[in-house]
Amino acid sequence: MADHASDLGAARELSPLRKTTSATSVDALVREQLLHFSLDPASELGRELAEVATHVYRANQAMHGLWEATLARIASLDRRDRIAFWNAKRFLCFQLAKLLDTLQNPMRKSWQSLVVDRGHAAQRGPYALFDNVTAIFSSTPVITRTATYLYACTEWIDDAFQGKELLHEIYSRLMNPTSTCLANFIVDVEAGPLAGEYFAWNFNSGMAAIDAVLAHLVGYRDIVLSSRNVYGGAHQLLSDWYGKRGNLDVAVEWFDGFGARDFELALAQLRVVHADRLAQGRQIYVYLESPCNPHGYVLDVPAICRAAHVAGLEVICDSTVGTPFLHPVLRREDPAERPDFVIHSYTKDLVGSGTTTAGVAIARNERMFLAKGSRATIAGVAGGTREIDWSETLFWNVYYVKGAFLDADKAFEVINGMRTLELRMLQKCISTATLARALARHPEIRVNCNAVPGNENASLRERALYLGLPAPLFTIAFERPDGSGSAISIEAFKRFFDCLEPAFGLQVSLGQVNTVVLCPAQTSHSELSGEALRAAGISPTTIRIAVGDEDPRALLAHFQRAAELALDPVSPGFSKRFAAPDEIDALYRAIYLETHERYVRAQPAMAELLR
Repeated sequence: MADHASDLGAARELSPLRKTTSATSVDALVREQLLHFSLDPASELGRELAEVATHVYRANQAMHGLWEATLARIASLDRRDRIAFWNAKRFLCFQLAKLLDTLQNPMRKSWQSLVVDRGHAAQRGPYALFDNVTAIFSSTPVITRTATYLYACTEWIDDAFQGKELLHEIYSRLMNPTSTCLANFIVDVEAGPLAGEYFAWNFNSGMAAIDAVLAHLVGYRDIVLSSRNVYGGAHQLLSDWYGKRGNLDVAVEWFDGFGARDFELALAQLRVVHADRLAQGRQIYVYLESPCNPHGYVLDVPAICRAAHVAGLEVICDSTVGTPFLHPVLRREDPAERPDFVIHSYTKDLVGSGTTTAGVAIARNERMFLAKGSRATIAGVAGGTREIDWSETLFWNVYYVKGAFLDADKAFEVINGMRTLELRMLQKCISTATLARALARHPEIRVNCNAVPGNENASLRERALYLGLPAPLFTIAFERPDGSGSAISIEAFKRFFDCLEPAFGLQVSLGQVNTVVLCPAQTSHSELSGEALRAAGISPTTIRIAVGDEDPRALLAHFQRAAELALDPVSPGFSKRFAAPDEIDALYRAIYLETHERYVRAQPAMAELLR
């Protein structure tokens, strides 16, 4: 094989002197490598190593050619050829691993001669490289429990610290193979066919992910325009930390409504109120939560993003409640309709079991990571292009220095949970519609759920969420039919709420296997002022219902019996005003069958799958 300049560049990647080599051929690279490790190229061992090294350098040249060929041709191949091509490359992985595995035998013998014979084996521990090769083929991602990693040589680790050698993950506060696997997985699930354009960083919680994105973007005395209904922790972070004068003195404004027109009106008002800050060059950032907490209402995220981008503003969207199953906001064909940063709390429905806390931030590749010293041209939010420097990426600006990385065990739990996301969410959506519509038939229960016909958010839910299904989160409150106040006293409400166990879990959080309830005013949104609670539609008798995987009729039966115990004594006949049992059975069957019919019809046809 001729050593053309482009081919030699691929070979140089494998040199221990990749940054300083003056070699002009593969043979010269091989000789240089042997001399670097003080091995005589003319010796018997030198010649054996040289032969292997020559093949390795040549293989990397060929591998780059295969990479380029794949990118150039894969889209034009039919399904049969893609199957054949993928499996042929898959077998190459086993062949390469077999080469590495074979190399471990003489490696282990050499290691034993240096360590075991000198009595240092116990202190040094096993040399992981010998036994980790076969772990490559674990059918599930390996849980990489390590703080640090072996590295190859000085020039490779130098590149790693510059962000130019991702094979070396350096330190698990920064990167870990299990967490990296999860990051790639969530991007595939969230962005689908556009996954190649996006990149994710995982965090120890959803709040850590929110804080990382805000810290990355928002500066001193900037302005955040946020949708009204957001998680109480996010409200507190924006108002009490970023808004604190002694911290960043950020101005935080809230907008009501669901659509672009509501957003535009609030933005126009904001420009008047904060004209002084804007005159000083401060920036506006848009923060959305959709579907929202606690009511589960959805925003017209594509339209709001389009309006914000026309105004030159960047958009952050927390899509935790919807998950990528219901609310894949990064799959819009028009980039202007996609948020600039998407956040998920893995803790909720993505992991689904309530066994861990974790979060993620997703954005375009160039916004998340560039190697040190590099720049990239990206699309501007208002059209055109702009240059971005490596130091402006989320990794170097925040992630590298703050240390909120997700550990391997948590990452593994999230990966396992995500495998059943679609099945779980489908059942939860069915249960949500059943619960909300059944409860809405009681004249003294106000149901805030867009699954209820006639709800103010119902038409947008039909357009914005997958198959028009409702997010598994909504609220109820006990109000008189004429809207003149609560139908029950606070004391009766407390007695009723405290009887909802064990069918309902009295727990904070959402997205669990079981259905959980809480009073937002006392828990998830307790940091809001009375005025802010009223503006968010939260009353003292508001109950947030985070729907689980149970049969919704079992939940309704317990709800009705709890009402008999706690509410009938103070509001006679309250429990008699629920829908009749056969009516609820019919409702559940109708919703169950209609949802599954809609789901099946949405799947690709067999002819399409054969393409």
